[in-house]
Amino acid sequence: MRRKISKLSAVVILFLCVATQVKAQDITGSWKGKLSVQGTEVPLVFDIKNSEDGYTSTMDSPSQGATGIPMDVTTYENDTLTIKFNQAGIKYVAALKETSLNGTFYQAGMEFPLTLNKTEKTLPGNVSLPTSDGDLEKLANWNPTNYKYSVEDYFARPKASSFSFSPNGTYLSYREKDENKKNHVYVKNLETNKVKRVIEEKEELIRGFGWANENRMIYIMDKGGNEDYHLFAVNVDGTNQKELTPFDGVKVNILNGLKEDKDHMIIAMNQNNPQIFEPYKINIETGELKQLYKNEDASNPINSYVFDKDGKLRGFVKLRNGVNQDFYYTIDGENYNIIKQLSWKDSFGISSFNYASNNPHEAYVISNLDSDKAQILLYDLKEDKVIKNLFSNDNYDVSGLGLSRYRGYELDYFSYNGEKNVMVPVSDYAKKLHKKLTNKFPGYNFSISDVTDDESKYLFFIQSDKLYGTYYSYDAKTEEFKLLYDLMPNLIESDMAEMRPITFKSRDGLTIHGYITLPKEALNGERVPVIVNPHGGPQGIRDSWGFNSEAQLFASRGYATLQVNFRISGGYGREFLESGFKQIGRKAMDDVEDGLQYVVDQGWVDKDNAAIYGGSHGGYAVLRGLTKTPDLYACGVDYVGVSNIFTFFESFPEYWKPYKKIVKEIWYDSDIPEEKEIMKEVSPVFHIDKIKKPLMVVQGANDPRVNIDESDQIVEGLRAKGVDVPYMVKYDEGHGFGKEENRIALYETMMGFYAKHLKKEIKQPIKD
Repeated sequence: MRRKISKLSAVVILFLCVATQVKAQDITGSWKGKLSVQGTEVPLVFDIKNSEDGYTSTMDSPSQGATGIPMDVTTYENDTLTIKFNQAGIKYVAALKETSLNGTFYQAGMEFPLTLNKTEKTLPGNVSLPTSDGDLEKLANWNPTNYKYSVEDYFARPKASSFSFSPNGTYLSYREKDENKKNHVYVKNLETNKVKRVIEEKEELIRGFGWANENRMIYIMDKGGNEDYHLFAVNVDGTNQKELTPFDGVKVNILNGLKEDKDHMIIAMNQNNPQIFEPYKINIETGELKQLYKNEDASNPINSYVFDKDGKLRGFVKLRNGVNQDFYYTIDGENYNIIKQLSWKDSFGISSFNYASNNPHEAYVISNLDSDKAQILLYDLKEDKVIKNLFSNDNYDVSGLGLSRYRGYELDYFSYNGEKNVMVPVSDYAKKLHKKLTNKFPGYNFSISDVTDDESKYLFFIQSDKLYGTYYSYDAKTEEFKLLYDLMPNLIESDMAEMRPITFKSRDGLTIHGYITLPKEALNGERVPVIVNPHGGPQGIRDSWGFNSEAQLFASRGYATLQVNFRISGGYGREFLESGFKQIGRKAMDDVEDGLQYVVDQGWVDKDNAAIYGGSHGGYAVLRGLTKTPDLYACGVDYVGVSNIFTFFESFPEYWKPYKKIVKEIWYDSDIPEEKEIMKEVSPVFHIDKIKKPLMVVQGANDPRVNIDESDQIVEGLRAKGVDVPYMVKYDEGHGFGKEENRIALYETMMGFYAKHLKKEIKQPIKD
C-alpha cells in the first residue's frame, strides 16, 4: 500500500512540476500597459524570461527614453507576479489572469493601478529568408586581412564627435563613445573644465541633439530605425530629463528654435492625423503644447510652414490637387491669402526674413521661377515682387546664405555646391574671416559648425576628400585657431585616395557630372576593378566632393568607385532635374552606364570587372542594372533597395501618402496604361530570370520607406530558381544601418563578397 501511495505521490509531484512549468511559460514574454499619473499616461513594458534561479525581467519606459532596465527581483508564485527595482523604489504586484496582469504599481509611497497585456514580439518580413550569421561570416572571410586599415578603421564611429557651444559659450557639448559602442552626450564647462554625462545612450540611438538654451538641451530618438521621432529634453547637469512628446505612432519634426523665447520651440507632429503635420509651440521644460495652426484637409494638406524669429506664423505652402502648391502669406498676422500659385516643380522658398530692413515683409527667397538655376532674391512679400536679384550661378543652384544675428542680421555669405562646396563672402566681416580660413586651410572644405551668440567663439569643421574631418575653435578676439578634435586621427591623409570630379556627355548629349575615386594601382596605370555607386533619392539628391568612407575603403582594397550625378540629380538646375522625371530605371540608368564607359575609356578601370552597389534608389539601381544590362556588371550589392515599384507605392508611410501624385509624376503612374507597362519593364522583380550575376541583399527590418517586403520579394524569387543570394537583415535597423556594430558587419561581409566575385585571382576563402 505504501508503495502504491508513493507511486501515486510521484505522479502527483510530476503533475505539479509540469503544471508549474506551464505556469512559468505563461508568465514569460512581453507585457505592455500604460500607467496613469496625474492625467498623463506613461507607457511601460516588462520583458520576463526564465533563468536558472527562477525569473529575470527588464523594464522599458519609453517616455523616459529608457529601455532594458534590469529589475532586481522577479518572482512568480501562486499566480502572483512581483517585480522590484530597488534603486527607484519601484514595486509591481499583479495577478495573472489568462493574458492579462492586473495589479498595483508602487513608487515613492504612491500606488497606481496598472494592467499589463501580453504582447507578441513579431519580426517583420519572412524570417526564414535571412542568411545565418555563420554563413555571412564565411562570406566575410573571403576578404584578405593583410591591409593597413581594417573595415572598422573606416566605419567605427569617432571616439568623440558632434561638438557645439552652448549659446553663451559657457559649455561645450559633444558625443563620446564608450567600450560598448554607445555614444553618450557629455557637457564640458569651459570655465571649470568639469565634464558631465547628461544623456545616456541605451538600446535606442540618440538620432540628434542640440542646445535649446544655455541650461537645457534637446534630443530625438526613434524605435529601431522606424523614424517615428520623439523629442526629449534634459538640463545641462543631467537632471529633469523628460520626454516632451510621449505619443505612440507620432513623428516629430523640429521646425524652429526660438532665440527670442528660450523656453519654447516650434515643432510639427502628425498627432491628429498620421498623414499630415501640424505646428505646435512646445515648452521645453514642461512639455506643454499649444497648437499654432490647424491642418485639417488631408486631401490638400499644408506641407511647410514659415515662422519668423519671434515664432509668428507668417505663411505656409498648401498642396492643391496633389500636384500644385499655393503659397499663403499674412500681412496682418491673422488672415492668410494666396500670393503664389505654383507647380510642385517650382521652387520659391523663404530662407529668412530680412530683419535688418524696416520693411517687415522683406525676405531672402531662393527661387527658380524666372531661371533654370535656383537663385537668391530679395523679395517684398506684401507687394509680391522682386526687390533685387542678389546672387546666382550659371552652372549650379544656389543653396543658401548666412546672416549675423549679433551684427543686426547683416548678410554675410552665399553658398552653392559645385564640383566642391563654395562659400561666397559678402560682408566685410565675412570676407576677412573667409580669407583667414582660405589661407589657413587651402584646398579644404570649411564650414561654420557653430558660433556663440556674441560671435566671440567659432567652431569650424574642416574636411577634404582625404581628411575625415577636424574641428577647430577660433577666438574672434585673438584671431587664433586651435585644433579641438581630429575625428579619425588613425586615417592618415597621405594614405587616402583622391576623389576626382569628372564630366562627360551622355549618349543623348546631356552634360553629366560625377566623381571617380581611384586607388594607387590605377594611378600607376593599372586597370582596376570598379564599384559603380548610384546615389539614393533619386530626385534632388546628388553626390558631392568630400571624405567618403565607402570609397576610401574600396580604394584601400584596390577598387575604384564611380559616382554619377545622373539626370534627376539635384543642384544642376531645373531642366536637368526634370529631364529625369519618368526616366528612373531608363535614361537615368543610361547615364550611369555612360559614366562607366567614360572611366573605362580613360584607361582607369576594367570594364569586365565592375560591380554595382547602392542604397535606397541606389539599391533599386543595382537590381535594375543586373536586369537591364545583365552582362555589364560582375556582381551587385542591393542595400534597402526597391524591387517592385507597384508594392513600393502601396507601402508608403502614412505621411507620404498625400504626395503620392507627385511621386507618380517623378516615377510612373500605374493608372496610365503605357506607364503601367513601363513600371513592369523597370521593376526588377518581374525580370528575375535576367539576373545571372551574383547578388547580395541588405535590409533593415524596420525600414518605413522601403519596406522589407521589397528585399524579401527579390530574394524569394531568386531562391526559388536555385540562386544563392546572401541576405543580411538587421532587426534593430531601418532605412540604412545606424548602429556601429551593424555597419561594420555589413562592410566586412560586403568586402568578402567583392573579394569573391571581383578579384579574379582569389579562388577560395582567405581563412576558414
